[in-house]
Amino acid sequence: MDGIAKIFSGDVLAKIAGNPKLSSFLAQPDYVEKVQKIQSGQGGIGEYMGDQRIMTTLITLMGLDGMMQQSENASPPPEERRAEPAPKPAAEKQDDPMEEDSQPAEVSEEEKKKQEAVREKELGNQKYKKREFDEALEHYDKAWELDSTNISILTNKAAVLFEMSKYDECIQVCEKAVEIGREHRVDYKLIAKAFARIGNAYAKQDKHDDAIKYYNKSLTEHRTADVLSRLRETEKRKKEAEKAAYHSPELADKAREAGNELFKQGEFAKAVEQYSEAIRRNDEDPRAYSNRAACYTKLMAFNEAMKDCETCLALDPTFVKGYIRKAAIQFLKQDYAACLETCQQAMGHDTEKKHAGEIQQQMSKCYSALNTRNSSTDTPEEVMKRVEKDPEIQKILADPVMQSILQQMQQDPRAAQDHMKNPGVAANIRKLIAAGVLKIA
Repeated sequence: MDGIAKIFSGDVLAKIAGNPKLSSFLAQPDYVEKVQKIQSGQGGIGEYMGDQRIMTTLITLMGLDGMMQQSENASPPPEERRAEPAPKPAAEKQDDPMEEDSQPAEVSEEEKKKQEAVREKELGNQKYKKREFDEALEHYDKAWELDSTNISILTNKAAVLFEMSKYDECIQVCEKAVEIGREHRVDYKLIAKAFARIGNAYAKQDKHDDAIKYYNKSLTEHRTADVLSRLRETEKRKKEAEKAAYHSPELADKAREAGNELFKQGEFAKAVEQYSEAIRRNDEDPRAYSNRAACYTKLMAFNEAMKDCETCLALDPTFVKGYIRKAAIQFLKQDYAACLETCQQAMGHDTEKKHAGEIQQQMSKCYSALNTRNSSTDTPEEVMKRVEKDPEIQKILADPVMQSILQQMQQDPRAAQDHMKNPGVAANIRKLIAAGVLKIA
């Protein structure tokens, strides 16, 4: 122990500071204190053997740490040793089943045919893109001979037949694809494609019902935007075709005349049926709409009557009867200002004055109704309140020209007829009458 204590003699702290393994201990006061006690002889080395730091310092200063490291490297602990597998004899390596599995498996004859079918199909696709349809069909037929389970070969062949306008053959090939596809439970998307191609072929032949049927079948298997668009377009074309097939101006005239007879007999509901038939036969004749509007008016179906009047005038903006019927509906709905406006439009289009009496009669009825309503319901105070709330009426009354005209009309009622010939003045006067400001005797 005395010999070991001598190791701590001399400038031991400098030795510790110069050793990277020990220098960090100097930051610990109790460690420095123990070293100093050992060095001064105040404490024996045996007293501090339980301190791992002191033991590490001792081993390092004695130079034993390097020897211990070499020993550890040369002979690892038993628990860290690993048994090395013994090398296999050459004969075992040759018989190793893992090496046998790593060798490429022999491809079956059936698999070879399928691979060859795929190559033939790709050649067909290339010919299709070049629009070399006969050559494409040859490759697709060869592919099908090699693999009669791949229905994409058939759907591609059907696409070629479709481009060649061989629509019946295209349909047959697609039907075969669906049948075989069902047997082999192929992807529903391939079945959908076959149904869509059948629909396309029927659509090209204007067989709209069949096309719609197969488009719906395709969408049932797999819904796509393209097929849905084709379905909507085919439905539209079907309606147009039916309408064109039903179109007959001659039969439309007969139905309209039959409706006129029923109208005269007061059979308004039956007359509506005949006028509706006339419209189906020829929806570009404004007379049928105008006549049906008259029937609807008799039946008090004002909304339907107004729609027919609007359609009639959209087809022919100069159709005077349409304006007269529209004014009659507005009168019955007590929309007197609108009624007067429509009558004015009718007068503007009645260049030959064939309907002047009828138009004037409707306007007189409207003025009379306005006077009655205003005199029975409105006091002068109420009229003034209405004027104060209506900027348009205030603007008319504030117009110097209108003030002069109103004064003339008040002094000479006959002057109103001359002023009513001016469309702008007439419109303003009608608004004043409707508001109850003016009254026509």
